[in-house]
Amino acid sequence: MRAQDASGSFGIRPGHAPFLTALAVPILSWKTAGRERFCALRGGVLTVTGGTTVAVATREAVAGDDLSTLDAQVLARFQSDADEERIEHVETVRLQMHATRQMISRLRTGADTGEFR
Repeated sequence: MRAQDASGSFGIRPGHAPFLTALAVPILSWKTAGRERFCALRGGVLTVTGGTTVAVATREAVAGDDLSTLDAQVLARFQSDADEERIEHVETVRLQMHATRQMISRLRTGADTGEFR
């Protein structure tokens, strides 16, 4: 298996020492029955235990057989997710600003009537 963390690219072979690392946005690759597989991750944690067990915990993963096809799929999917996150962020800020305006308006009204002394 091949992966990448903040320190660079690394490989894991059978008998590997126990290992834990944080992954940013890597592409994992491995061979199964002579066939190379790929998986793009959106961050996560990779662990190796018992010299043979590799586990990955991630928010999102996209697997594929062809790296060039996977690249296009991942780019489109992650871009769509980023757009949705931006929209959610804008809506959250809009709600916060509305609530702040309401509080300021009520505080001004209270100050004008002398309720807040």
